[in-house]
Amino acid sequence: MSTEALEQHSKNFPILRNLQYSPLKQGDEQYIVLWDPTGLSAERLVLPLNYFYLVQFFDGEHSLEQVGAEYLKKYGEFMMPDRLNKLVGDLEEKLFLEGARAEQAQREALEAYRKQDARPMAFAGKQYEADPVKLRAQLDSFYQSKEGPEKTPSEHAGKSIKGLVVPNFDMKEAGPIYAWGYKELREGHIPDVFVVLGTCHAGLEGGIAFTDKDFETPFGRVKVNRPLVDFIRKETGDLFFQEELVHIREHSLELQLPFLQHALGEDRALTILPILCSFPPATLTGGEYQELFERVDQFLAVTKRAIEATGQSVCVIASANLAHIGIRYGDQKPPTDFSFHRCMQTDLEMLKKVEEADPEGFAEFILKEGDHRKILGFSAIFSLLKLLKRDETPFTGQVLRYDRGITDQFNSTVTYASIVFV
Repeated sequence: MSTEALEQHSKNFPILRNLQYSPLKQGDEQYIVLWDPTGLSAERLVLPLNYFYLVQFFDGEHSLEQVGAEYLKKYGEFMMPDRLNKLVGDLEEKLFLEGARAEQAQREALEAYRKQDARPMAFAGKQYEADPVKLRAQLDSFYQSKEGPEKTPSEHAGKSIKGLVVPNFDMKEAGPIYAWGYKELREGHIPDVFVVLGTCHAGLEGGIAFTDKDFETPFGRVKVNRPLVDFIRKETGDLFFQEELVHIREHSLELQLPFLQHALGEDRALTILPILCSFPPATLTGGEYQELFERVDQFLAVTKRAIEATGQSVCVIASANLAHIGIRYGDQKPPTDFSFHRCMQTDLEMLKKVEEADPEGFAEFILKEGDHRKILGFSAIFSLLKLLKRDETPFTGQVLRYDRGITDQFNSTVTYASIVFV
């Protein structure tokens, strides 16, 4: 098939990229906002509900004629072809559709990223203060908050902290919960390197994405641990770097670094191994996920070998939220106080498996409930537990603090916790 024919086919059988969406209410009218979590496109598109119904059929399996037929069945009226073609054109212009334009934009963005010395800040001045003086005061306020950690020394003071789970929710709201985790590092023994596992909200075809870029922060550059990166590249080539473009706009690693610098001392030289993760609990079941399972297994094995080969002491940090409930996350109704309380009870029961350092039990718990609460931090937490199991030395976790955040006008809710492993 010629290039021209392929382009025509893609326009007639459009495929929506992996976008995120949220509901929006203006007066009595309700809309859906679409945006690209990878940052390839900075655009947003506000759609009325009937148009949002249409784009759910942009899966490459439905022609525009079939999409129009679905609209007729749903609403009892015809969608004029010119309106449907305009919608496709708007989506393509904003790089919201799979196809040649999006692929070219991805190639150019990846090439530009790889030429940079470091991964630049993307959320400074938005999700946290960009000025170092103001940022220091902001972080101090989280420790001093009534929701922040207790003023008495941690029971783990002076010990080696093997791992942390901390939120990646909006720092302005969840900052005190972050502080519960980072207080443990502030008072514990400082390791040589931090393996930082972030939740990739944009999704990953291969489940794992490394980058070898240093990270810029308001407190100065955080360097990547070169011995670990070099070992992994030598063992696996570019296998785990093929999707590193997602690091540009992902916030889950960036939000941890100012906390980490602040907790250990902003002038202290520290190194990290930055990794983004995105794979479902069903990965462990094999079957259609067998290839992804093998990729994740390979990632865990090579990372463990790298840690052992370099002989460095390591702390593993998982940047991960827990349940996502409400209309924004695909539920039919907003959560009520009762449904949130039930979600909290289920979360805490699930986290017992995490405290017990049982990664398979953690996955099985989520699979048994059908992952209907959408535990988006699963892959980062699971990877943390597996990476901490490098030898026969036992370890356990302790939930320090649990909370939730509201994400829209419809009470959609994200839950999160700080957990320490010693």
